[in-house]
Amino acid sequence: MSAPASSKPYLIRAIYDWCVDNGFTPHVVVIVDTTTRVPNAYVKDGQIVLNIAPYATNGLTISNDDITCQARFGGVAHSLFVPIANVVAIYARENGQGMAFELGNAAGNSGVELDGSAGEPQHPVLVESAGEDDDSVDDKPPTPPRGHLRVIK
Repeated sequence: MSAPASSKPYLIRAIYDWCVDNGFTPHVVVIVDTTTRVPNAYVKDGQIVLNIAPYATNGLTISNDDITCQARFGGVAHSLFVPIANVVAIYARENGQGMAFELGNAAGNSGVELDGSAGEPQHPVLVESAGEDDDSVDDKPPTPPRGHLRVIK
């Protein structure tokens, strides 16, 4: 019997759908490495935050292995490729609610709960965001709210 599929892509799709259904803007925090295809000019400290809202992307696909789409950065369209293993968080820009994932946890459970009741949450460093049209990159990094995400080890 083979190991069960990772829950991570299913959780990413669920949070994405929840964001869109409630009128929120879904953002993903991505660790950028040689397997990731994003505009390097917008990478800060090895990470990038991408706005993956329907209005900000074209042809968005969130598969069990990767996220692909086209998005505009500074008015220039780019094809993006993000391995699911490189996604460290997905959240709603408006209220910060979402889910964070431990690095290297692509093949297993999320290791995260959405309860800020026990201890201070650990937030990834949030940097630039891809968005719509010529204003696709935020001028300043989003500030993560406190109390929504907690990494479970």
